[in-house]
Amino acid sequence: MKPKKKFLKAERLKSRKAIERLFSGKSPSFAQYPVRLIFRESEERGELPVRVTVSVPKRKFPKATDRNRIRRQVREAWRLNKHRLYQKLPSDTAGYDFVLLYVAREPLPFAHIEQSVQIMIRRFLKKQRPANPSA
Repeated sequence: MKPKKKFLKAERLKSRKAIERLFSGKSPSFAQYPVRLIFRESEERGELPVRVTVSVPKRKFPKATDRNRIRRQVREAWRLNKHRLYQKLPSDTAGYDFVLLYVAREPLPFAHIEQSVQIMIRRFLKKQRPANPSA
């Protein structure tokens, strides 16, 4: 059966408290240009293992149309590649909250964004392996 590639409402990170915890400076992160991944174990476990939000800084992109377009591209890259993460994460693992932060100073092609999201997913899985020997 083919995995469904939808970005469900349950996958969206909307809680102000959870987002503030991610940006508190204590959350691990790494970058794969043009996107930085900030993640943290979720305090409340939902039906899905990962909740995601996308952030594009207003300072770098003052026009809302530019920010919205980039946000849509990053969300689409995530939607198309999240199944790779879901397949590799053990079902008994804690949930995670992710922020995908666009760090480039200019809009980049979708292919570049998608490639960086794929690499970030692989890097995240590699970081989680040593902590979880059952994977």
